[in-house]
Amino acid sequence: MTPKMNTTTRLIALQLIATASLAGPAWPAQAEPPCDKYQQTQQARCEQLWKQLNQEAAADVAQFGLDQLKRRQAGKITQEQHLKENMDFIKQSTDKRLKLLSEKMAQPPDALKNQKQDRLQR
Repeated sequence: MTPKMNTTTRLIALQLIATASLAGPAWPAQAEPPCDKYQQTQQARCEQLWKQLNQEAAADVAQFGLDQLKRRQAGKITQEQHLKENMDFIKQSTDKRLKLLSEKMAQPPDALKNQKQDRLQR
């Protein structure tokens, strides 16, 4: 295997791992981060919201990964830039979702249902 293939393969694998991690574990035995910091009575709601936020972000993450791969293959960015930009994007995306999760968890459960109903009526 050539070093270029090895690096490209590693970058693709990292992107796949990042995208797969958005879906969460297939069989949660106990609350996973970030929901483990909430009381046990709130963890199920947290996990549902976290899953929803991850699903909403999946398309953006996948598009970013494809755009990055095209730029890398076209020689517009170096291997180091590719990896750094991927890591920066993943961190920013995760931070944004964590903030949204925190905001949604701070609201009473009924407030979220009312917001959805209001949007549907408009």
